[in-house]
Amino acid sequence: MTSRGTQITFEIQDNGEMYRLFGSYDENLALLEDALDVKIVARGKDLTVTGGSVELGTAKAVINHLLNRARAGQKVTPHDVRYAVRSAKEGNALHEMGGSILTNARGRAIGPRTDGQKEYVKAIKENALVFGIGPAGTGKTYIAVAMAVAAFKKKEVDRIILTRPAVEAGEKLGFLPGDIQEKVNPYLRPLYDALFDVLGDRKSVV
Repeated sequence: MTSRGTQITFEIQDNGEMYRLFGSYDENLALLEDALDVKIVARGKDLTVTGGSVELGTAKAVINHLLNRARAGQKVTPHDVRYAVRSAKEGNALHEMGGSILTNARGRAIGPRTDGQKEYVKAIKENALVFGIGPAGTGKTYIAVAMAVAAFKKKEVDRIILTRPAVEAGEKLGFLPGDIQEKVNPYLRPLYDALFDVLGDRKSVV
């Protein structure tokens, strides 16, 4: 990385790193420009950011953080961009999230993306039983499934058991059609979706 007045230039190592950082159709760069009030130009392996001194200071912290994720093999998502920008603007340190948990069937590294997910992974590693509580979409199920598959692949466990409470928790199972298996399947769907994303199709699971 080089700095010159109101410009900062980051060097991208290869096309794979560029794709993981920029996102589909460069959507991450557009998000960064809008959120940080800077101008970003990509030419060859150089990523040049232009803006005011305060804006460049924030951009430097955010892009370095996201670039490290890309170099670790993790695809940077719009959610990652928004989280990094928000944390930097609030004055929170952008900690490295640590290594990946495992690589999914498409070769994408899976790992914690926020401080909360990092603590969640740490808790799962250090405790036999962990309760994950939080809003929908925060990665509770996906991280748990990834950790379970990683433990299974390392032969730390013999099997993965998917379970849901038999007691109704707000939803009336009796109004759903079919037998008990068909009634419970919709509640297991997020677990199945996470498993297939990590492991691939049914042939690769067996």
